[in-house]
Amino acid sequence: MSMSPILPFSRETDVTPGVLTQVAPGLRRILADNPSSLTYKGTNSYIIGTGEVALVDPGPDDERHRAALLSALDENSERISHILLTHTHRDHSDGLRLLAELTGAEILGHNGDVPSRQEARKNPVSSRYIDLEFSPDRHLNGGERIEHGDWELEVIYTPGHAPDHLCYALNDGQHLLSGDHVMGWNTSVVAPPEGDMGHYIRSLEGLLNRTETVYFPGHGGRVDQAKRLVKALIMHRRWRESQILDCLRNDVDTIDSIVPRIYDGLESSLLGAAAYSVYAHLLFLIENGRVHAEVPNDIHSRFVISDFPA
Repeated sequence: MSMSPILPFSRETDVTPGVLTQVAPGLRRILADNPSSLTYKGTNSYIIGTGEVALVDPGPDDERHRAALLSALDENSERISHILLTHTHRDHSDGLRLLAELTGAEILGHNGDVPSRQEARKNPVSSRYIDLEFSPDRHLNGGERIEHGDWELEVIYTPGHAPDHLCYALNDGQHLLSGDHVMGWNTSVVAPPEGDMGHYIRSLEGLLNRTETVYFPGHGGRVDQAKRLVKALIMHRRWRESQILDCLRNDVDTIDSIVPRIYDGLESSLLGAAAYSVYAHLLFLIENGRVHAEVPNDIHSRFVISDFPA
């Protein structure tokens, strides 16, 4: 198999939870204290502007995080006028409702009413990770510009990690809040039905046409030379795809058998995410006519390279 592309991650570690810090002109960050194998050091909440500010991703429903955020703003006689979500995974959104009640802020985000989200509703486990009842005051499709006071954002629709995922570009043309779409410390989880590999890769490709060169992700630190990372992430996904096809050619044809072949030394807590990532790649290969699955097509199926790819 071909060698993996080198992913230029930036694993910032000197961040203290609960401290509001200036990270770019007009942009401040406060880290929630919810570290895990999927959230790294925790969820980043971002404050944009001064005075009447925007908050992107309130993070978990954590009183310490909420109190630290509101206290830091109160010191400067500031208030939150808008709360925006990158997506409705609970590590980003659970703190939303109480914070909105306390501040009277308008809630903005994508309502996520798409087939993959509807499919997730059928899975009783989904509600543990996804806020399936999210209903924004203002629905965002992508392409809108949101402005208030001294700040302005452009909304970019980037489905893939989640069907409702949005990124937000500051109006300086240099800085982008990338949520879980592009992160500084690791690759994004793309897990069907919530995640869609085809959408994810196309959303990455869309970022290459933009001017921003510095990203601030939902987990991990600042990403400099962001387009280099985006290109590497696309190459990484193509490499994983190639690995999976090599497995199928050698009759390694189930996800349970593919994962240990291509994820050497992965910690056990991430094996489930790896299995769903492989499934997402296989669904994308099926969509492109390169692979087909036995019926029914699910994570336990056997997969075969198509004789006559489209």
